[in-house]
Amino acid sequence: MIFRLPDDALVFPDPALAEPDGLLAIGGDLSAGRLLLAYENGIFPWFSAGDPVCWYAPHERCVLFPDKVKVSRSMDKVLRSGVFEITWNKAFPQVVAGCAGIARKDGAGTWITDDMQQAYTVLYELGHAGSVEVWLEGQLAGGLYGVLMGRVFCGESMFSRASNASKAALIWLCRTGWFRLIDCQLPNDHLMSLGAEMIGSREFLAVLKT
Repeated sequence: MIFRLPDDALVFPDPALAEPDGLLAIGGDLSAGRLLLAYENGIFPWFSAGDPVCWYAPHERCVLFPDKVKVSRSMDKVLRSGVFEITWNKAFPQVVAGCAGIARKDGAGTWITDDMQQAYTVLYELGHAGSVEVWLEGQLAGGLYGVLMGRVFCGESMFSRASNASKAALIWLCRTGWFRLIDCQLPNDHLMSLGAEMIGSREFLAVLKT
């Protein structure tokens, strides 16, 4: 059953009631309060322009435990070379815009709409979101951003304009020691090659709430 959220209350149904594909609810808005309540309960928005806001709570979660990140010899060499300068929270809006500019394989356009960009920028301004920036010769070459839930980094998206830039951002984030877990939401080959794994939603929520 897919729930419709009321416009006049910040509530979500039990994430365990999500559909097999993870879809839990539709409706509501992207206000800071609603977004924070969602992430506190392992829920995130994902929808295309022109569609209602859709909220997902996958029964299996793609996550990366920082101490398990896989770094190839060639990637380690890139990181040690100093070719990239890597920073934290120096260009959040630009990183979000860079992620929004990625062309989807299905040609459907970005899911990071203008409203989404504005909503996460508000979270950043409130101290609830962060970004990693990767610079090459003074230009933004890649990065990632996500929502901060204690010692869990809820990753939203990453982008790369230079070879290995997004990998460098994720590996750097793992090596900071700031987070117990990086939530990758949904799996892809890129993430799995870096050591991401699938865990059940109960295990994910247990980490999220400790």
